Amino acid sequence: MTELFETDDPHDRRLVRDVTGLLGAFNAAGLLEAADVHVARRLCSVVGEADETVALALGVAVRAVRHGSVCVDLAALAASLPDLPWPPPAGWLDRVAASAVAAASVVRVEHDLLYLDRYWREEGQVRDDLIARAAHPPPVVDAGMLDAASQRIFPDDGYAEQGAAARAAATQWTTVLTGGPGTGKTTTVAGLLALLAEQSATPLRIALTAPTGKAAARLQEAVATATAGLAPEDRHRLGPLTAQTLHRLLGWRPDSRTRFRHHRGNRLPHDVVVVDETSMVSLTMMARLVESVRPEARLLLVGDPDQLTSVEAGAVLSDLVTGLTARDPRAVAALRTSHRFGARIGALAEALRDGEADRVLEMLRAGGPEIELIDPDDAAATERVRRVVLGHALDVRTAALAGDAEAAVAALDRHRLLCAHRTGPYGVQHWNRLVERWLGDETGTPIAWGPEWYPGRPLLVTANDYGLGLFNGDTGVVVRQADESVRAVIAGVGVHQVFATSRLGEVETMHAMTVHKSQGSQADAVTVLLPPEDSPLLTRELFYTAVTRAQSRVRVVGTEAAVRAAVGTRAQRATGLRQRLAR
Repeated sequence: MTELFETDDPHDRRLVRDVTGLLGAFNAAGLLEAADVHVARRLCSVVGEADETVALALGVAVRAVRHGSVCVDLAALAASLPDLPWPPPAGWLDRVAASAVAAASVVRVEHDLLYLDRYWREEGQVRDDLIARAAHPPPVVDAGMLDAASQRIFPDDGYAEQGAAARAAATQWTTVLTGGPGTGKTTTVAGLLALLAEQSATPLRIALTAPTGKAAARLQEAVATATAGLAPEDRHRLGPLTAQTLHRLLGWRPDSRTRFRHHRGNRLPHDVVVVDETSMVSLTMMARLVESVRPEARLLLVGDPDQLTSVEAGAVLSDLVTGLTARDPRAVAALRTSHRFGARIGALAEALRDGEADRVLEMLRAGGPEIELIDPDDAAATERVRRVVLGHALDVRTAALAGDAEAAVAALDRHRLLCAHRTGPYGVQHWNRLVERWLGDETGTPIAWGPEWYPGRPLLVTANDYGLGLFNGDTGVVVRQADESVRAVIAGVGVHQVFATSRLGEVETMHAMTVHKSQGSQADAVTVLLPPEDSPLLTRELFYTAVTRAQSRVRVVGTEAAVRAAVGTRAQRATGLRQRLAR
């Protein structure tokens, strides 16, 4: 369903005062925002395009990317909003394909889909590079050694799925490894690396990477834990393994947000590249990654295709799973048996994944030590939410006031309050202020109106800072020092980073965080605030992602209608990658 914005304010920043014609009509109707209109008008002006139906198509294509889609089906969009003054559908796409904006390579038309040129090229590049990797002669593997090592690393008692996936990945250049939380993806990665290290005559050059700093830290920690269980000779061959963000691996450049030091002409030196949390990788980043990996290097893309996709354009992981499965099922290895969750959280995640609203509600209503459903209209029930959230904030603050950074960081990771929205009564900003007010009332300290950098303030880094070694998604706590000053302690693997607060730029308070920002992290307990059922952000993928952040307990605050809306609504993104791969 395509959402239209509504406003009674003539000065709303999404409206353009001086626009007329079709662009003006669709701006006033709430489909196109000001940015879409301005880009469409400017590009048409530059190339000399006067057809307003072409300008409308261009504005719609810009809007699609802003909403996460790589392309747009004009006919389907018009059919979904029949009350808007669309141009006659017959010949509209043909006019766009023959227009000046198409001649200038601003847009592309392929298989009845309209693309902005950049995304058309990136989608084709990913397809071509992956197919070229599949056509490359397969890696030479000693089958006997592989089987013997696999039996040693993956004994038959419960590790059959992981062993089969690792053996498959060892015999091909590109593998997509999928599975829900707790299915043993990291165990498979560690075992695969041990298999490959034994096969290699020289030490393997291994890159472990993830889209965010928090996800990279978790990957490094999880792989270290998994490799600790390997035989001494396997650990010796692998040596110490470190993880880094995709931006750092590819070589961030200060002059570009979409180009890196490593590319087709300057490939990565690694023999194995493992990418975790691939569901968070945008089309642009996947294009930059695949072109940078040497054809004779193994590429392992790991993730859960049922989670939320990247905040940028694309739905790459789900496209790869569907497209590569149709082309060559061996390229996709799926892990299905959960080894981590309690039975009820795992079953709830499975019911969500399968779209079974009745089953989801039945499990939520049944309650128990792992799952709880809280009615937002029940005053006594919402008081329990206040006690849980305030208790967690007090635990973090107590450790921070005592100057115990380790305890403060550990306390921070015991609970997450997750929201779908950033603003409004169900949003992060509202709940951050609310928790600070509760803290102030409980402690007698004016936290909500006091100093910005108060002890116990939980922090979320929202932008990469390569100078400080901080990355979008990193978390931390403000901790009081012995001299009564405060420092920001940012969680790391093994050793935390400590900064003067004046050195930090893009950070937010994190008593609450969005579900999107929570990807790549876990907490012992999670409280999920579902917005009303008419929220455009309420989808099955968002609900599933939120639930699967929890390790031992999930509290869902929402109405039955909101739960049903979430389970019944899929996050739809228009892409052509899966069709390109399948052909």
